[in-house]
Amino acid sequence: MKSIARMELRPGMIVAEDVLNYKNEIIVKANTKITPTVIEKLARQSILVVTIKEDIDFATTHFEKIRLSEGFKKFESTYRIYFPVYKSLVMSAVTSRTPINLNQLLEVYHNIMICAKSGELLLDYLYNMLPGEDDMTHAHCLNSALIAGVFGTWLGLSNEDIDLLIQCAFVYDIGKLSIPYQILWKPERLTAEEYRLVMRHTSIGYDFLKNYGSFDQHVLNATLQHHERCDGSGYPKALQGDEIDRFAKYIAIIDTYEAMTSPRSYRQKLNPFQIIANYENEGFVKYDFVAIKSILSHIAASQLGFNVQLSNGLIGEVILINEKALSRPLIKMNDNSLMDLSSQKQLSIVSVF
Repeated sequence: MKSIARMELRPGMIVAEDVLNYKNEIIVKANTKITPTVIEKLARQSILVVTIKEDIDFATTHFEKIRLSEGFKKFESTYRIYFPVYKSLVMSAVTSRTPINLNQLLEVYHNIMICAKSGELLLDYLYNMLPGEDDMTHAHCLNSALIAGVFGTWLGLSNEDIDLLIQCAFVYDIGKLSIPYQILWKPERLTAEEYRLVMRHTSIGYDFLKNYGSFDQHVLNATLQHHERCDGSGYPKALQGDEIDRFAKYIAIIDTYEAMTSPRSYRQKLNPFQIIANYENEGFVKYDFVAIKSILSHIAASQLGFNVQLSNGLIGEVILINEKALSRPLIKMNDNSLMDLSSQKQLSIVSVF
């Protein structure tokens, strides 16, 4: 809500707070719609300033409030300024076969990050960003770099390692720029030949960074190994456990998280509990257990107090996170009854608001 001069009032505006006269009598109640008659009444009572509602005051869900907040508007504006800067830095390096300037990439990172007061807020802001179709690969990497700073902090990494993880996130998917767009973002299932082509992006990116820059070995390893999985089910070399660089393990989590929070032609973006459930359904065996558990615990805790809709249509509030089943919290239903989703396996959270 905001306060404006009576002379600026327009029919259709909604009064946010009771308007009192000099005797402290209510002359216009909160939630009253402004009409010419109301304006005349305010003038007769010599009311100079009135508090009215803004769009954000009508928002009913958390993410509607985020989208309408001044903080998000500032973040979105800054992101839109620096996104083409990031894209130009990467594309010029790829097309001209010149080293990528990591200092300039980190400058892009810091200029965007200062617009978010916390890691949780940054993730909310990114969740509301909608990249253009032609920019999805670049947005994926820029978003991953921003997420890397948050996850690195949650993991308790040193400042030096956080910077290194951010560098990894900026460039790990650079090999995808050599894959035809229509294959990379194909909504249908890829053919075996197309999938083999997409799988090559890890080695293509590794070779490029190795030949055109002086990157830390962890950055090179993360580029080559970010699709390796701890259970040996990944590619390109089916590495297992400690055979995989620890930064590649972190990037594997960042990469899949960013993908699940972004819309695709074949699905909507997933909500936080759906994302957590996807990792839980894989038994955590594909990812570094300590890292994934810490990150998911932070994500789950950030949802406390939010309303959720269940797959049976009922609505309630998240009041307690189950540490042994992070995607299945304790819900206080609208009738004040409690539902423990960890014992209601047939139900799931389909939306958060």
